[in-house]
Amino acid sequence: MISLKTAHDVEAMRKAGKITAAARALAGEMVKPGVSTKAIDRAVHDFIVSQGAKPSFLHYNGYPGSACISVNNEVIHGIPGHRRIKEGDIVSVDVGAYIGGFHGDCAATYFAGEVSDEVRKLVEVTRQSFFEGIKFACPGYRIGDISHAIQEYVESFGYGVVREYVGHGVGSKLHEEPEVPNYGNAGHGPRLVPGMTIAIEPMVNLGTAEIKVLSDGWTVETADGKPAAHYENTVLITKDGPEILTPLKGDGYVR
Repeated sequence: MISLKTAHDVEAMRKAGKITAAARALAGEMVKPGVSTKAIDRAVHDFIVSQGAKPSFLHYNGYPGSACISVNNEVIHGIPGHRRIKEGDIVSVDVGAYIGGFHGDCAATYFAGEVSDEVRKLVEVTRQSFFEGIKFACPGYRIGDISHAIQEYVESFGYGVVREYVGHGVGSKLHEEPEVPNYGNAGHGPRLVPGMTIAIEPMVNLGTAEIKVLSDGWTVETADGKPAAHYENTVLITKDGPEILTPLKGDGYVR
């Protein structure tokens, strides 16, 4: 069942979203050569806790970190550890914060120093695909309209859209209905109505869309070893259109 949020719920989700977005921004500032993924995870944890919130991901289904930190060919769910970021790496950071009974959820991919033009374009297209999708996050459209817009944009550049993992509803639970795929047919799926809150999160591979899960049971990599990028925000459907509850500085669709 899709949960529709009350005005009170929305205010609580704005608070959770603000903390989550700030944690993502902090992590992004730390993405530099020589920094360990564990250090970023620790900083995210300490910041979220300092705000009176809890890291949504910590111990979620057994996950050991407060942030998912995925490097280069890791698509999502990279486990923080002693790995040190190198010049030219791209690092995807996915974070969540829980406060007042609600979650925020967001992600972005960051550059460590100078990266190749090919990789820079992948990250930029992935981010823009989110904004292509959110154009349809309005009452009267369907989930499939968002999905189709993302897929059409991404595949126009020859990139692969991950199928096995998708966006989702978010609220009092980290993962709620409906699923929000990054591929699909326009005009299909649940109809969007005010009060819905969804995480739209394109996961895009430079090469094939195929992936594999490592033996740790969490880390997802591209099957061909080529880089991947990830971009995500929690979005509220309002009568006037979408509102990003986890905005990065400079993002539109913020009230």
